[in-house]
Amino acid sequence: MSKPTEKEIPLGQRKSADQFSVNEDELASSSTPGKSTPSHTHRTLESRHINLIAIGGSIGTGLFITIGSSGLVKAGPLGLLLAYTLWTVVILMLTVSVGEMVCYLPMDSPFLNMTGRVVDPALEAAASINFWLMQSLYIPFEITAVNGMIHFWRSDYSPAITIVVCIVIYAAINVFAVRAYGESEFWLSLGKLILCIGLLFFTLITMCGGNPQKDAFGFRNWHAAGGPIAEYISKGPGGRMNGFMAGIVSACFTVVSSEYLAMTAGEAKNPRKNLSSAFKTVLYRLAIFFVGGALSVSILIAYNDPHYLALTSESSNAAASPYVVAMQNMGIKVLPSIVNVVILTSAFSAGNSYTYCSSRTLYALSKKGLVPRFFSYCTKSGVPIYCVAVSCCFSLLSLMQLGSSGQKVLNFMVSLCTGSQLLNYFIMGITYLHFYRACNAQGIDRTQFTYTSWFQPYTGIAATFFIGVMVLCLGYTVFIPGYWAVNSFLFNYVMIFVTLAVYAGWKIFAKTKYIKPEDADLTSGLEEIEEHEYHFYAEMEAHNKVETRWSRIVNWIL
Repeated sequence: MSKPTEKEIPLGQRKSADQFSVNEDELASSSTPGKSTPSHTHRTLESRHINLIAIGGSIGTGLFITIGSSGLVKAGPLGLLLAYTLWTVVILMLTVSVGEMVCYLPMDSPFLNMTGRVVDPALEAAASINFWLMQSLYIPFEITAVNGMIHFWRSDYSPAITIVVCIVIYAAINVFAVRAYGESEFWLSLGKLILCIGLLFFTLITMCGGNPQKDAFGFRNWHAAGGPIAEYISKGPGGRMNGFMAGIVSACFTVVSSEYLAMTAGEAKNPRKNLSSAFKTVLYRLAIFFVGGALSVSILIAYNDPHYLALTSESSNAAASPYVVAMQNMGIKVLPSIVNVVILTSAFSAGNSYTYCSSRTLYALSKKGLVPRFFSYCTKSGVPIYCVAVSCCFSLLSLMQLGSSGQKVLNFMVSLCTGSQLLNYFIMGITYLHFYRACNAQGIDRTQFTYTSWFQPYTGIAATFFIGVMVLCLGYTVFIPGYWAVNSFLFNYVMIFVTLAVYAGWKIFAKTKYIKPEDADLTSGLEEIEEHEYHFYAEMEAHNKVETRWSRIVNWIL
C-alpha cells in the first residue's frame, strides 16, 4: 500500500520530541498493574475536538463580564470598539505566526518547547514558569467571578461560603473524579459557543425593536453624554486617550491567542492538516467573538448607565454582565437569570479546568527538572496530589475578597492575569522570529509547510512589537501624578520581575547558551509525525474513509 501524498518537510534526525505536557491518559495508566507509563501523549483528538477546544478556550469570563466593567465604562462605545478591533488585529498577527511554527512541528506544548530549541533553554524555563503561574492565577479570578455573579440574586451571605465551597469542589474533582471533568468540558464549551452566538443575535433583534418595550434603539447608546470615546482619569483629548488605552488593557485580557489551540498539537490526529485548517479559520472567529462582542456591548448598554456603574464600582461585591443589565433595562423577564446561570456555570467550569491545567503543568515542570522532583509523585489513581494541593493554595487568593470588595479583587486578578498573559504572548513572538531566522539559516523552505503565515517576518515583528509595548504600558496609570499605588504597580508588573528572575536564575544554574540559528533543533520529532500521518492515511484508505462535504462544512463552522 503506497503512502498517501502530503506536502513534505525534512525528516527528523532523532526519534523522540521533547515532551512538556502530560495528559490524563498517561497519569491514569501508571495505576494499571504491569503496565508501563507511556512516554508520549496519544493522538486521539479529531478535527471537531480541536476546533471546539480552541473556541472554548477563547471564550471566557472576560467576554461576558470584564468587557463591560474594565472596557466599556472607561473607554466608551467607540473607544471600546476601536480598542478591541486594534488588539484583535495584533493577536491575529501573533496567532498566524505561531500557527506556522506549530503546524511545522506539532508536538506537546509546542511554543514552550520551541523556545528552548531556537532561543535559549533559560527562556523556555522562564516561559514555562510564567505559563504555569498564569494558569494558576486564573483559578482565584474565576472563583471571585463566580461569587460576584451569585450576588445577582442575593448578597446577604459571606463571600467565604462561595469561595470555600468552590475550593472544596475543585479539590474533590481533581483528586477523586479527574475523568469526570473531561466530557463535561466538551459540552460546556459548546454551551459557551451557543451563548456567545445567541447574544449576538439578541443584540441584533433587540436593537431593531424586538424587545418588550418595542423600542428600536439602534445606536442610541453611542450618543450618551460624554461619548462616544469616554474621558478617563482626566478631561479633554488626554482623557479620551486614557479611555482608549483602558479599552486596550481590557482587550489584552479578553482577546486570547492560539495557546489553547496550540496545546492540542501533541494529541491531535493528522496534526499538520487539522491544525492548519483550524489556524486558517481563526480570522473570522476572532472577528466574530471579540469585535462582535465589543460592538454588541456598546449597542446594548450606555457606558454611563447608572445601574451598571453602581454594580461595577470598586465598592460593589457583584460581578455584573453588561448583557444581563441590558436585559433588565429592557424589562425582559427570566432570560437575565438564565444567561447569568450559563455565565456562572462557565466561570465555575473554567476555574475547575484551570485547577487541572495548573496541577498538570506543575507536574510536567517537575518532570523536566524545573521545579523540585517531589511534585512528580502521583497517587495510585495517577493524581499528582502535591501539584493539586499547590493549585488549591492559589485558589486561596480569592479570600482577599473578605477584606475588600469583590469588584476590586476582580480588578486585581485581571491585572495579574493580563500581565502574565502578555508576557506569554511576547515570548511566543520572540520564539517565532527566531524560528523564522533558523529556517532561513538551515535552508528549510517555508512555502512547503502545510500552513504558511502572511507577510513574514513583518507580521511577527509587528505583533511582537505591539505586545512588548503593552507589557510596559499595562499599568501606566500608576505613573500619572496623583495615581501612584503600590498594589496597582505590583499587580501590573510583578510578573515581569518573576520572569526575569527565573530566566537569570536558570541561566546561571544550568549554564545555558543562546542558540545560534544554524544550531537550532528544527528536526527532532518530525519522523514520528510523518510516521503517524502514514498510518493515519493508510487506515483511512483501508477502510475507504473519505471526508464528505458535510463534514467539511461542520469543521469549518466549528
